[in-house]
Amino acid sequence: MRVIRIAGILRAGLALAQVPAGVGLSWLLISNGVGTLAPGELKFAPLVVHAQQNPNTLMPDQSAAKAREVIQRAIQALGGERYLNVRDMTRYARLASFDTSGDLSGFTKIWDFQLLPDKNRTEYYDKRNIIYAYNGDKGWVMDRAGVEDAPAAAVEDFLEGMKKDIDVLFRYRMKEEGLVFRYGGPDLLDLKQVEWVEVTDRDRRQMRIAFDVSTRWPIRAIYSVRDKETRARIQETEYISNYHSFQGIMTPKHIARERNGRKVYTAFIEDCQYNTGLADSLFTRESLEENYNKLNKKKKK
Repeated sequence: MRVIRIAGILRAGLALAQVPAGVGLSWLLISNGVGTLAPGELKFAPLVVHAQQNPNTLMPDQSAAKAREVIQRAIQALGGERYLNVRDMTRYARLASFDTSGDLSGFTKIWDFQLLPDKNRTEYYDKRNIIYAYNGDKGWVMDRAGVEDAPAAAVEDFLEGMKKDIDVLFRYRMKEEGLVFRYGGPDLLDLKQVEWVEVTDRDRRQMRIAFDVSTRWPIRAIYSVRDKETRARIQETEYISNYHSFQGIMTPKHIARERNGRKVYTAFIEDCQYNTGLADSLFTRESLEENYNKLNKKKKK
C-alpha cells in the first residue's frame, strides 16, 4: 500500500499521520464562518497598538525571561492546570492532504488517540480499517493485508514530530537542558497583533511561535531543521486557528501545515475529549492484530 507520510498531524500531535494515497474526494466542506454584508455596512474598527518591548534592546537573559513569560501566559490562556494535566486525548477530524504540487490528493475521516507523551494511534475511514500506531520508538501498521511493523523512516518521523510539537514543548520540555529561549518581538499576522518567541534545542532544531496578543493563544508556528541527507534547510509552517473550549481547555479546531511553502495537510477537528483513561494496550501490535481479526470475522459472516 502506498502512503503519504505527514509528520505532526493534529498539532497536539505526537502523531505521524499516514494518509493512504487515493483517498476519495467525494466531499469537501470548508466553512470560514464569515457572513455577508449588505452594501454600505462595511465598517472598520480602530487598530489598538499595544506597547511592546524591542527585542534588540534585551540582554540574552532578559530575552529568555521575556520569552518564557509569553509562553507561561499562553499556558494560562489555554487552560492553566487543566491544560498541563492532560494525559490523553481522543479526537475525531476530517483531514485533507496535498501532493508535492500542492493539489488536493486525499480527504478522509480520522480518529486520533494520544496517550502523552509518546503514544499515538490514528484510524482511517468509516470502517476504521487502516490504522497506524506508535509507542515510543516502535510502530505498527494495520491495513487490508494484516499487521506489520511500521517502516523505520515512519517511526523516525513520529519521534521527530514530538520534538516539533508546541504542546509537547509547553507540557514536557520547558525545563529541558540545552533549550535556548529568545523573545522575537511584536509583529502583525493576518491583521492580528502577535509576539514571537524563538526556541532552539541542543540539536539545533528551531521553533518560532507567534502568540496572539489579545487572546495569548499560539496561532502560528515555524519549524526549521536540516534534511539529514541533503543538509538543505527545511521550513514547516503550522497555521493554528478556530479555538474552542473542550472541558475547559482551549483547543484549535483548524490546523494546516505547509512545508517549504507547499501545502501538506489541513485538519478540521470536530470533537475532542481529554483524559478518558486510554489504556497503554491500545498502542501495541497485539491491539492492532486483535482489531484485524475482528474485522475479518465480520467479513466472513
